[in-house]
Amino acid sequence: MPVDHYENFPVASWLLPASLRAPIEAIYAFARAADDIADEGDASEAERLAGLARYAAALDTIERGSAPEPQFDRIAWAVRQYALPVSLLRDLIDAFGQDVVKKRYATYEELLDYSRRSANPVGRLVLHVMKRATPPNLERSDAICSALQFINFWQDVEVDWRKRRVYIPQEDLVRFGVTHEDIAAQRADANWRELMRFECTRSRALLMRGAPLARELPGRLGLEIRATVAGGARILDKIDAVGGDVFRHRPVLGTSDWIGILLHALLKTTKPGLSL
Repeated sequence: MPVDHYENFPVASWLLPASLRAPIEAIYAFARAADDIADEGDASEAERLAGLARYAAALDTIERGSAPEPQFDRIAWAVRQYALPVSLLRDLIDAFGQDVVKKRYATYEELLDYSRRSANPVGRLVLHVMKRATPPNLERSDAICSALQFINFWQDVEVDWRKRRVYIPQEDLVRFGVTHEDIAAQRADANWRELMRFECTRSRALLMRGAPLARELPGRLGLEIRATVAGGARILDKIDAVGGDVFRHRPVLGTSDWIGILLHALLKTTKPGLSL
């Protein structure tokens, strides 16, 4: 089922060495297709969960060393060729299944646990492809991936509301005096602005915590991370610029943004001593 997706951040982009694009594209295609089952179309919850169960069964087959359905050939090849941990792919399927049935998050810790399974596995898998999956690198990758996940949530509050989902922690809504009715009415008042400022500030700090990963990866690999981090920071800048009113001004990255992001990444690469 082909679905058009808006993506803020590069995935297997031209910045990466050509030799790494095929496995990273295989990881992304697997994750994107499974996520579509959870998110797209008008299937029932039972149908969505059954579709995700097929993906989980395919991972069992791959882990046994058997050939899965042809649909899963690319990810099976990537797992074999790069010794990818299948448990990380299982985490993705588990998180997508959670999206089908869980619509609210009580605390920030709950949201972090969700991103641990929904976002962080992709970064970890990419590091395994690169043969750079050291504990410090994995920790920094987790920070970047979780931050990007959260930035997408703040960007897509209205989109998620139409899917009956609220990713803003309920404890934060209470703290800033924002209700579900305010979200439904797209009420970007002072309380909402303070809430969004808080979420964006926390996500920016998390993003910057992971940014030193770029210094640990050579050449174009580091450039890819710099561009990704800069893209996330630019979305946060855009949210701040409209006072958090993502209802009427959903931030997107245009051509001029990407030119600036790439120049920023190149500058950081070519001038030693500069850091994100």
